[in-house]
Amino acid sequence: MAGADGDDSLYPIAVLIDELRNEDVQLRLNSIKKLSTIALALGVERTRTELLPFLTDTIYDEDEVLLALAEQLGNFTMLVGGPENVHCLLPPLESLATVEETVVRDKAVESLRKISQEHSPVDLEVHFEPLVKRLASGDWFTSRTSACGLFSVCYPRVSSTVKAEIRQHFRTLCSDDTPMVRRAAASKLGEFAKVLELDYVKSDIISLFTALASDEQDSVRLLAVEACVSIATLLPQEDLETLVMPTLRQAAEDKSWRVRYMVADKFSELQKAVGPEITKNDLVPAFQNLLKDCEAEVRAAAANKVKEFCENLPEDSREQIIMTHILPCVKELVSDTNQHVKSALASVIMGLSTILGKDNTIEHLLPLFLAQLKDECPEVRLNIISNLDCVNEVIGIRQLSQSLLPAIVELAEDAKWRVRLAIIEYMPLLAGQLGVEFFDEKLNTLCMAWLIDHVYAIREAATCNLMKLVEKFGAEWAQNTIVPKVLGMANDPNYLHRMTTLFCINALSEACGQDITTKQMLPVVLKMSTDQVANVRFNVAKSLQKIGPVIDSNALQTEVKPVLEKLATDTDMDVKYFAQEAISVLALA
Repeated sequence: MAGADGDDSLYPIAVLIDELRNEDVQLRLNSIKKLSTIALALGVERTRTELLPFLTDTIYDEDEVLLALAEQLGNFTMLVGGPENVHCLLPPLESLATVEETVVRDKAVESLRKISQEHSPVDLEVHFEPLVKRLASGDWFTSRTSACGLFSVCYPRVSSTVKAEIRQHFRTLCSDDTPMVRRAAASKLGEFAKVLELDYVKSDIISLFTALASDEQDSVRLLAVEACVSIATLLPQEDLETLVMPTLRQAAEDKSWRVRYMVADKFSELQKAVGPEITKNDLVPAFQNLLKDCEAEVRAAAANKVKEFCENLPEDSREQIIMTHILPCVKELVSDTNQHVKSALASVIMGLSTILGKDNTIEHLLPLFLAQLKDECPEVRLNIISNLDCVNEVIGIRQLSQSLLPAIVELAEDAKWRVRLAIIEYMPLLAGQLGVEFFDEKLNTLCMAWLIDHVYAIREAATCNLMKLVEKFGAEWAQNTIVPKVLGMANDPNYLHRMTTLFCINALSEACGQDITTKQMLPVVLKMSTDQVANVRFNVAKSLQKIGPVIDSNALQTEVKPVLEKLATDTDMDVKYFAQEAISVLALA
């Protein structure tokens, strides 16, 4: 071993080499993750001359090891001697950028982009730019796809001759024979356009954009739609109509649903990029078509954008466009055959009420909300209920209350516990909007029924819900309507329900205040300390610890202390433990 000669400085590299050659992948992975420590031990000179060449030669490992290596090298600038030596990191990263596994290549490109910023303009031309050229003209498609992500980071800082070469390489890759390369080029088109001079955007990028947007592969065409947003923001308004819109119109009617889906998904961004005039003339009809698309996925993506699209319409003609063009399509979607479409619409439709105002909401939107509240799909009903606050601001919730109740009751008793859980979470919001009388009359029984649900998550959520309701309606309301019912559960034959009483007391004690807690809740907790079930008894100890700070100090000494001392000698280990913990926390020892 090298250490035997007294040269300890070689020891770390020797260990690393041993571990990197180990058959165990985990060991190899661990040693890669410790690279920075090893580099520190070796010093900058030996990291450059020994460690990096060694790593460059050993790139034939498991993907996860290579991934870790690609990530580590991105943070190595200072370990190789700072920005003036950063080019030493290029050879191993170049090799990693050509491997077959996409995740490793992407990480290598990410690290290369990071260290490109640390090259001086001269180093960038001498070291970095040749690497990009080598990757761009590599035989194997993997290196060419990696090159696509590197053009935009070196373009702004090189001389005009080199810039011309970079543009030429990018053009070549946009028309590469391999779809994977064209896809990579299309995904970076918008990013590259942002660093180009405007004249080149018009002369180079637009033709590439048009070509990629009519590529034979739909996976390339849909990425061109993404680039469209960036390109449209760069061009002056007068050029948009001639240079971008023909391609965008074509994409909105593409034969592949995935391309149309992408247009729908990016619609709000496109709308902002092209401005109000083109929106009125071109995007409104396109949006109507997407809302009526034959593919449910496209309709759902478009439905998701309804509120945002309407908000961004030019103010002078917003209401007229919505009423004549958008609302008829929305009405059809309310009774769509696909539940995802209806659900997407339900999550945004309430937002239209604030845009259209009170009269239009009552006349046109209210019937749609009511129809959705009766939909057979629980998600649709839930999405409407969860967005009620928008409507409440405009027309008040009373208009909806008659239809709201049956929908809430149905969701509250839905067979899927996640649906029940979601409706509980909206209860405090609903309660605030409906007012205390309506709540007591119609919804109180539901809230109490959840406390004895067979799913623990529901019982837990119902407990939190009670606390929020008490915060909203006050301690007096709690004393009259909630506390008696909660305390009544202390005698329930099911021990889980008895435990729920304790959980509720924990949650309510602070909101109800000292008086109610000491006089009404405490006696019930103390009585439960003799319960036959150990789980209940140790929860009594936990409850006493929780409500202790709220109770008056006299009761703490005379009533709580003896009970905790008795529980501290219980036969059950857990009861003992929690009782002792409560005694020490409440300082009753």
